[in-house]
Amino acid sequence: MMLQNPYKQMNQYKENKVLMASSQELTLMLYDGVIKFINQAMIFIDEKNIQKSHDSIIRTSDIIIELNSTLDMKYEVSKGLRSLYDFILQRLVDANLKKDKKILEEILPLVTELRDTWKEAMNLAKTK
Repeated sequence: MMLQNPYKQMNQYKENKVLMASSQELTLMLYDGVIKFINQAMIFIDEKNIQKSHDSIIRTSDIIIELNSTLDMKYEVSKGLRSLYDFILQRLVDANLKKDKKILEEILPLVTELRDTWKEAMNLAKTK
């Protein structure tokens, strides 16, 4: 009997989780990804791993670009989020060019607050 590759099973689980998620849950996953990749980038900067820090910051930027592109601009809150996402993107460029952990430490609380607020809104919506 042949054992299945555990990485293949994990990837299948993750793929199913994404496919089954609501748009609200997908947004939460995107915020979680931003937090994860910022934390990774900071570790790689500390380790002086230029390529991996670059890759993590680019993945973070890609997610922020995706979040920005999905904003519905007929809502006032979207205008504020667009400005915030633009600010975060600019700071990510700065962090990547300088490999500056302090810049990432500056934006991490912003993203964490966005994520926590989004999760709170999801929980409130579920109770109604």
